[in-house]
Amino acid sequence: MTANLKFLWARLNANYWFYPALFAILAAVLAIAMIALDRGGFAEVLSDYDLIVPVRPKGAADILTVMAGATIGVASTVFSITLVAVTYASSTYGPRLLTNFMEDRGNQISLATFIASFVYAIVVLRSVRAEDESASTAADATATALPGFAPQLSLLVAYAMMALCVAVLVFFLNHVPSSIRINSVLERIGKRLIAKVCETYPVEDEFREAIEPKGGEALTANATGYVQLIDFGELEEIAREKGCTFSIKVRTGDFVHRDLMLIEIDGCAPDEVEDCVRECFTLGPNRTPEQDPQFLIDELVEIGLRALSPGINDPFTAITVLHWLGAATSEIGRRDLVKDICNDDSDTCPVIPCPDGFAHYAQRGFGSIRSAVAASPNAALVMLDVLEKACLPISHRPRVDILRDHARMLIEQTRLALTGPDLLMVEERYREFETATA
Repeated sequence: MTANLKFLWARLNANYWFYPALFAILAAVLAIAMIALDRGGFAEVLSDYDLIVPVRPKGAADILTVMAGATIGVASTVFSITLVAVTYASSTYGPRLLTNFMEDRGNQISLATFIASFVYAIVVLRSVRAEDESASTAADATATALPGFAPQLSLLVAYAMMALCVAVLVFFLNHVPSSIRINSVLERIGKRLIAKVCETYPVEDEFREAIEPKGGEALTANATGYVQLIDFGELEEIAREKGCTFSIKVRTGDFVHRDLMLIEIDGCAPDEVEDCVRECFTLGPNRTPEQDPQFLIDELVEIGLRALSPGINDPFTAITVLHWLGAATSEIGRRDLVKDICNDDSDTCPVIPCPDGFAHYAQRGFGSIRSAVAASPNAALVMLDVLEKACLPISHRPRVDILRDHARMLIEQTRLALTGPDLLMVEERYREFETATA
């Protein structure tokens, strides 16, 4: 349940409407609170300051009307600019990047600020009473010595919100072009990938072998979709309660359909636990980065493949992709890839996850982009350099050999794609790589 709540919170944060809706509610509550303070006579303290001139009801209504019209107009512009940026990024970098821009906190907060200011102005405007109108309540009649009712404290807060809106607008106009720069996009994905690797595999310089599955009777899926989240904690509780062992056969990010195996159950009948076990697997129409570092690797690879396609032919973007892939692969190569599902000794843990081998991650990154890199001499040289630098911090020799195999496959592919001086250059760099990593 805790994992599902965390996943729900992460998905709410990823929705473009969440922060605007939250800020609108908070703005309405703030407006009601400020009106209550004005009606309670707290605005009288402002008369001690000569710089603050009391506003008449007509002026208050005009100010709030202008504020409401301006903020909702700018909010529409902000939304339009965001859609244009999202459309550009999706068509240029790939549709999977759409999620990154929709989750961009700068865009969400900018739109939310303008909508909140609009809601605040509308709510406060409703309380303004013209000088020729009678008071609706006794509190309105005694709220101010001036005719009518103009919420003085509420207007000061409105001025502060307008100043905030101006600052947010300047930030937004700078943020949008910066956020769609390819280097910024790759930096965000790369840093998020490295952070996700460190979170998923926190133990460094240990290289345990993956725990072998115990086998048992199969429990299959009864729905179709991508595995978005696996509640390992809940699975552990169920397994300990029933005295059985679960060997998970899928990873987060895998696509499953009806009658495809989810787990193998040893020690009890699948019928006893099938309903509660299936609830531990969250399925959806698309992959998410929660519990799935491969998703972020695939995003980098997709950008690199598009950059090296004949229609775009941008090897320098692919080079930046290779740099981030190298950094992430090196980080993975230094970590223990056995997930500690249970807090105690993993040998006694009743939940055995699908193993995440280093070869799997290396193939997902370098293996997926290798054929396109081989056709570009600049990218091929950089990939050999990246592989060499990725090997240096890794002390586990079998993992270094896996990266050496990827370099060998790259040079074999390059010999089929390049000729002449370009091939000689890459051959020479490969010999240097072999010497450095021997």
